[in-house]
Amino acid sequence: MATEVVGTRKTLFWLALRTGVLTVLTLGFYRFWMRTRLRRWYWSAIRPGGHPLEYVGDPIEKLLGFLFAVVVLAFYIGIVNLILMFASFSLFQDNFAAYATSLVGVIPLWFYAQYRARRYVLARTRWRGLRFGLEPGAWGYAWRAMTHWAVTILSLGLLLPRMTFWLEKYKADRTFFGTARMAQGGTWTMLYPAMKPMFLALAVALAGGAAILSDNIAVGSGICIFSGFIGLYGLVYYRVDTLRRLTEAKTINGVGFTLSPNAFRVLMIYVLGSLLAAAAVFFPLVLLGILMLLIQSGDMLTDMGLEDMIAPIAGMGRYAIITASVMIYFTIFLLWSALTNVFITLPVIRHYFSSLTLSPASAANSIRQRPRDEFEEAEGFADALDVGASL
Repeated sequence: MATEVVGTRKTLFWLALRTGVLTVLTLGFYRFWMRTRLRRWYWSAIRPGGHPLEYVGDPIEKLLGFLFAVVVLAFYIGIVNLILMFASFSLFQDNFAAYATSLVGVIPLWFYAQYRARRYVLARTRWRGLRFGLEPGAWGYAWRAMTHWAVTILSLGLLLPRMTFWLEKYKADRTFFGTARMAQGGTWTMLYPAMKPMFLALAVALAGGAAILSDNIAVGSGICIFSGFIGLYGLVYYRVDTLRRLTEAKTINGVGFTLSPNAFRVLMIYVLGSLLAAAAVFFPLVLLGILMLLIQSGDMLTDMGLEDMIAPIAGMGRYAIITASVMIYFTIFLLWSALTNVFITLPVIRHYFSSLTLSPASAANSIRQRPRDEFEEAEGFADALDVGASL
């Protein structure tokens, strides 16, 4: 059973731009509706076996969940941080310990929010009328993530595959499609081949360092810069290849998966997409810079020989220039958001899902519906902590 991705960039662009404008005009409140409409568009574009995914999330749920999370986090920030600040000054006559402890205290909440966001999205996703789901376990995921990150850091990154595998297994083994439970197979050592470009980057960097120590600074610096590019590709390759290996080791009710994304193509989508989006907002960005300099000091632009360019603008008046600056700023923001959807998000999703197949397709026919997960808090903590759960 192959997967196809439909939908045009033009439709997506105008949807992203229109909902972005409404978000700005409502001072951010419409973003819950914007996210819902974008998800519905993306989900309906992804069609395993010709059947589109459905997203049935409610923006009101998101708004209420966000307000609930803000209240909880306000209590944490207001009360807990006050206690930490008092203890820090009492014991150390300084506030550094309070800030450090507060930061560490937010980290488990960040992982907690990630899991909760995933659970909500799955609970509001359907395929062929059947709901997905994820068992409760956000705090279990949070302390496991903290432990694995600590082990990975102490091992200088050598145990990164171990963390990647076990955190994904924790989530996958608690994932349902209808009444069928997913299972993550394989072992964590199967992810080590995905680190080959990283090991190559390390070897090249060591060679560059050796050249620098041998007083061949120019050559050594060039080698180190080259190792940086290899390392950047290595990060992308690791993410893409581990996703492929983990996906192909998953099963659900006897259904297996195959996935064949290309890491270099994913990297090029991000690079070229970012360049295209940057080119589109370049001139508005330059104009915004000129307006900001004009607000601060028109004499500086005159000294730079730009008096002819700024003459029409300078006659507008200070408040008109400030208004124009605000409008151009939001224009840049809206264009960037819409164009990154068109040139990055959609192509990446199309590349991944177009290579996804499920087999045997008949094994999914015996799966039945699961009860609806009410999930009153929605993605509130993910929104409040900004954990990158936009889609």
